[in-house]
Amino acid sequence: MTQKSPLNTLIEIEEKNTDDAAKRLGNAIRAHEETQKKLALLVQYRDDYDSRFQDGAAKGLSITQYHNFQSFIRKLDSAIDGQKQVVKDAEHKIQLARQLWQDHERKRLSYGTLQNRAEVSQQSKEAKRDQKAMDEHASRSFFYKR
Repeated sequence: MTQKSPLNTLIEIEEKNTDDAAKRLGNAIRAHEETQKKLALLVQYRDDYDSRFQDGAAKGLSITQYHNFQSFIRKLDSAIDGQKQVVKDAEHKIQLARQLWQDHERKRLSYGTLQNRAEVSQQSKEAKRDQKAMDEHASRSFFYKR
């Protein structure tokens, strides 16, 4: 039974960490898409409401109706500004999640490179050991044939 090397353990840990980071990145991207959809809906609603205001203003509005429209448009603008900040925050979370995923992937690849180097070194040692054994065997055969 072969013994599990510490590098294999580190690679497995980093594979799990990379997978987890990739899932978090995917979740951050989906959350960002949702925030963008909400922003688009708010902007569309504000545009629609502004069109109704323009139509109403062309037909004539009372001062109360005018103030109500203006007040509501300001509230929509405030909500849009707030949603824009939410979108920015979601973009920042994507950047952080992407960086975390890249860090784990880099570590995983580094451990893989170290493992490959160790395997090559081990194979080289085994080849030298085999060659030495073959040389000794050939030498003994030569001396015993005399």
